[in-house]
Amino acid sequence: MKLFEDKISSAASRVRIALALKGLHVERQPTAILGADALNRKPEYLKLNPQGLVPALLTDEGVLLTQSLAIIEYLDERFPKPALLPGKLEERAIVRSIALAIASEIHALLPPRVAARLGAIPGVGMQEIADWNRHWIREGLTAIEALLERQPAGKYSVGDVPSVADIFLFPQAVNTERAGLPLEQWPRVAAVVARLREIAAFADNAPAPRD
Repeated sequence: MKLFEDKISSAASRVRIALALKGLHVERQPTAILGADALNRKPEYLKLNPQGLVPALLTDEGVLLTQSLAIIEYLDERFPKPALLPGKLEERAIVRSIALAIASEIHALLPPRVAARLGAIPGVGMQEIADWNRHWIREGLTAIEALLERQPAGKYSVGDVPSVADIFLFPQAVNTERAGLPLEQWPRVAAVVARLREIAAFADNAPAPRD
């Protein structure tokens, strides 16, 4: 398998964490997503992945998979141990809902292409873009905090075993701190993330800071 990724991408970070938790090693294909030389906008990559996004996973069968949640669920079904989704039906749905709340309600408003579009609007500068990012992070993580508070006491987002919910939460938490927002304002989130930092699969695969 081959993973197209950029180390700064929190979406790619999710897939790296999942691979590490399962002890899987794949070929890594660095695919820059920032700057004039961004490879993800080149015709060669767009031919492979018309969305021009990372991560993308080329399977051993030559099938290209896109979108981090789809890739992670593929890995979980193909390599079932350790499981990244709980056994109970309701808990699996909760894990997915937390993951999607992060991917669709927070992350979707923050990537470089959104910042580039905002920056093209007259009167919108770096400060306004930073304020935009912090606004949506605060709103999103406040909702995630409430979702976590509804769960029975456990070490991680849902239960005592890291799941897809944690795989999505951890990179977002790292980027939240880099945006200047202390996690302590979301106590349940902060507690879960502190435990995840102790797991090498998470700590070693966090999104890299942007230059």
